Amino acid sequence: MFPEIDDLRARVATLEKKLTLLEDAADSTLFAEPRRRFQRSIRRRSKTEIFGLPLWEFALGPDSLRGERCGHAKAIFAMGDIATGVFAFGGIARGLFAFGGLALGGMTFGGLSLGLLVALGGGAIGLGFSAGGLAVGTVAVGGAAFGLFSVGGLAVGLHRIGPPL
Repeated sequence: MFPEIDDLRARVATLEKKLTLLEDAADSTLFAEPRRRFQRSIRRRSKTEIFGLPLWEFALGPDSLRGERCGHAKAIFAMGDIATGVFAFGGIARGLFAFGGLALGGMTFGGLSLGLLVALGGGAIGLGFSAGGLAVGTVAVGGAAFGLFSVGGLAVGLHRIGPPL
């Protein structure tokens, strides 16, 4: 009755077949590209400021609007992919109290921990006390401990407690 409607239906059916073929080709192993997963970005910041820094900030995930590949939080209490603050929590954490995969600061806790006063982690390097699988510091406790005072499976230092070398 209406030739335009029949023509549109035929075109839609053709396009659906082509789309199915394209999706099948994209899913095949010959043409497969690594698919990007939808990555959610979180950006939250406190309105309260102390010494020019926000009280808290969360910055997780990429932010294409800012051109960031990962979130960088800078606040008194900072949590992000990269976190800088008095209390920092993140993949890379820098602060007086830092907790993260790579922790740098005064008192640090992380996979690789570099601290001035205390360093705790898988690899811990500190000027004061350090404890971890590998501990280096004035007072070092760990599987392998290197320091002035060292305790561990392999203890190297001036004053050490461990098996004989």
